[in-house]
Amino acid sequence: MTSPLENLAGPGKSLRAEPPDDAEIQGLTRSGKARLNDACNAQLSLESRFDLAYNAAHALCLAALRRKGYRAANRYIVFQALPHTLGLGPEVWRVLDKCHNTRNLGEYEGLLDVDEKLVESLIEAAQAVAQAL
Repeated sequence: MTSPLENLAGPGKSLRAEPPDDAEIQGLTRSGKARLNDACNAQLSLESRFDLAYNAAHALCLAALRRKGYRAANRYIVFQALPHTLGLGPEVWRVLDKCHNTRNLGEYEGLLDVDEKLVESLIEAAQAVAQAL
């Protein structure tokens, strides 16, 4: 039976099969954990904490995907693949989805609207990813 990740892989699709690279996975994990730790620093602005936590979550999710032997064609797919890479449910990937959309509004339209609750939820989701990884 074909796995969900296999179904997403191929020419013109969101993933491509690529053998895992231990050095890459370790680097992504190290970077993700360092950023996540920094995101917990309440002395930083909410915007900085959001950026750190979002990029931490992305690096950790990408490490999980690379560990499974796939490379993403876009940023978003690493969050969508969480049920298949780490067995995480909607309570995690829905937060990451919301934060991805928030990040895009900030990056591309200058409308970064974050509050303490969103940043804390993002940090908790990234911590769940780190723990599952």
